[in-house]
Amino acid sequence: MSFRAREMYKKVVRRVGGEGKLPGELMESMKNLLPDSKVVMGRAKRGIYAGRHIQFGNKVSEDGGNKSRRTWKPNVQEKRLFSYIHDRHIRVKVTTHALRCIDKAGGIDEYLLKTPYNKMDTEMGVAWKAKIEKMYSQLAEMEVGFFPPEEEAKIEQGFEEARAAKREYRREARRALAKQSQLEGGNTHHDQTGKVAGTNEDVAVKS
Repeated sequence: MSFRAREMYKKVVRRVGGEGKLPGELMESMKNLLPDSKVVMGRAKRGIYAGRHIQFGNKVSEDGGNKSRRTWKPNVQEKRLFSYIHDRHIRVKVTTHALRCIDKAGGIDEYLLKTPYNKMDTEMGVAWKAKIEKMYSQLAEMEVGFFPPEEEAKIEQGFEEARAAKREYRREARRALAKQSQLEGGNTHHDQTGKVAGTNEDVAVKS
C-alpha cells in the first residue's frame, strides 16, 4: 500500500466511524482495493471526476508547425443529485463524464455501490462509497413492520388533512397579503389626492 493509499484509508475510516463500527471483511477489501495512483489533481479531491484529470500537451500551428504548451482541463459542473439512502439532494461537483456514468448506473447511490474502490481516485468518493455501503447494510438488517389496512387509511387521512390545512393556511396568507397591499395602495392614492387638492387651494388663494 502506497503512502497516499494508507493516508486515504485512515481518513476514510475516521470519517465513516472508526475501525470497530465496520465489518472486518469490508475493511480488508477496502485496504486491498484502494487506488494506488500517486498524483491526483487537487480539485478532484473535492468532487467526483471519474478518472478525468488535467491533461498536458502541445498546440501545433497549422502554418509553421510551431508548438506551444497548453493544458486541457475537465468540464466540471456543480449538480444537485438525489440520493435515495439520504432521501435528499446532494450538491456535488462532477465532470460530464462522471455525470454520464451516474446516469448510466441509475443514480449516485448505484454509481458509488457499483464502482470498485480502486477506481475511486479521491478520498471523497471512497468515503461516500464506504458510508453508503454501511447505511445500506444497516437498512438491510432493519425489521420491517406492516400496518393493517384500517391503520394505513387513518395515516393517509391524517396526511391529507395536514396537506389541506397547509393549503388553507397559504391561501389565507395570500389573501391577507393582497388585502394589505391594496390598503397601502389606497392610502398612497389618498395622500397624493390630498396633496393635489391642497396645491389647488393654494393656487386659488394666491390668484
